[in-house]
Amino acid sequence: MTSEAKDHAQLADIFNKDEARVDWHDETLWWVRAKRDKAVHQLPEWEELREAASQIKHNVLSNLNSYLIQFEAQAQANGITVHWAADGAEHNRIVHELIKAEGVTRMVKSKSMLTEECHLNEYLADNGIEVIDSDLGERIVQLAKEPPSHIVLPCIHKKKEEIGDLFHEHLGTPANLSDPQILTEAARVHLRDTFLTRKVALTGVNFAIAETGEFVVCTNEGNADMGAHLANVHIASMGIEKLIPQRKHLGIFLRLLTRSATGQPITTYSSHFKKPRPGQQMHLVLVDNGRTVQLGREDFRNSLKCIRCGACMNTCPVYRRSGGHSYHTAVAGPIGSILAPNLDMKKYADLPFASTLCGSCTNVCPVKINIHEQLYKWRQVIVQEGHAPALKKVSMQAMTWTLGSPSVYRAAGKMGRWVMKYAPFAINNGFNPWYKQRDMPEPPKESFGEWYRKNR
Repeated sequence: MTSEAKDHAQLADIFNKDEARVDWHDETLWWVRAKRDKAVHQLPEWEELREAASQIKHNVLSNLNSYLIQFEAQAQANGITVHWAADGAEHNRIVHELIKAEGVTRMVKSKSMLTEECHLNEYLADNGIEVIDSDLGERIVQLAKEPPSHIVLPCIHKKKEEIGDLFHEHLGTPANLSDPQILTEAARVHLRDTFLTRKVALTGVNFAIAETGEFVVCTNEGNADMGAHLANVHIASMGIEKLIPQRKHLGIFLRLLTRSATGQPITTYSSHFKKPRPGQQMHLVLVDNGRTVQLGREDFRNSLKCIRCGACMNTCPVYRRSGGHSYHTAVAGPIGSILAPNLDMKKYADLPFASTLCGSCTNVCPVKINIHEQLYKWRQVIVQEGHAPALKKVSMQAMTWTLGSPSVYRAAGKMGRWVMKYAPFAINNGFNPWYKQRDMPEPPKESFGEWYRKNR
């Protein structure tokens, strides 16, 4: 993010300068959305699964305190050391202390959006700890010194030629290399040494089971398993909302997760971690970081049901054509636009407005989060709290006045048609953000009200 461009609209303008990139970004994500639809239509019970998952998560959120206590007791009985972190800063300090206790300065990490949310990599780098991200997409953006732009497809914004240049610079591969198979093999060789030499490994958590004290990590590359099984210390970072009550509920979520994320029937690796192997330490860091605040917001509580599948991003027309980095937060897209204002309403006040409110995100959400309704509600809260831009507030007040008076509305309509016909330059100019990437419509000959009075 540059110092000149800090909100979604400005950052989207930067992404939109490369029209070819925008087009294939849009098309690729829609292709993933289409794969999701094909996978969903093969399950007649899909809607029943969604409803069951939503109700299970509702139960968890309604009884979160008791499930957390149960989970902690079971995990400790299994030999896992449980830590509690109120926020991202405390989470980072805990992880750093665990690494220091081993007397090492290097760690391997698999994909974890929670650590992105807490800015763990930057914190550890500032404290002399080298972190290697072992997920291929995460490693690519790490080499590019960028955050992931998607929670499932972290480098979806990168072309294979750009990845080849990165590998040439950092991994010593031949110049001008863009063959995906060769690039993947180069990454495999590079990461193999990392897995073999890192004594501390960190993973995320997809699901945690209160009944048994175990947690599940889902990957398609097996990198979480490689890191955790070869390391002396396994640290798992987990948001407190990732709980489900019983192991039997896991089948519902695993059937929903990958179909929604990539259109696959199941993740390649769904790994259960219940206790450390002999001689290994296993630590679990339970993180709040604003989740209990969101839990207390009745209008936004449902957002904590999210299982981080990314389906809302793949279907969102705004995300697909503005890129993940335009959201300037760890979790981009529609769901991120609900979660981020909870952390910092002023900083992320622009994000709930980065939506058409078309409802496609709600339609594809596997746990039935009412995403577009929450985006609309956040807009109201942000305006009421005084965080909306002054120009937006003035324009909304003008619209309220216009739409609240039939005579003013009719006069404004006539004036608008006149301007479109005789002075179109007043609308189609660079100062009017509405006109960007839009074609000037043909001015209507009459208003709908005039037509209706003549034809009713």
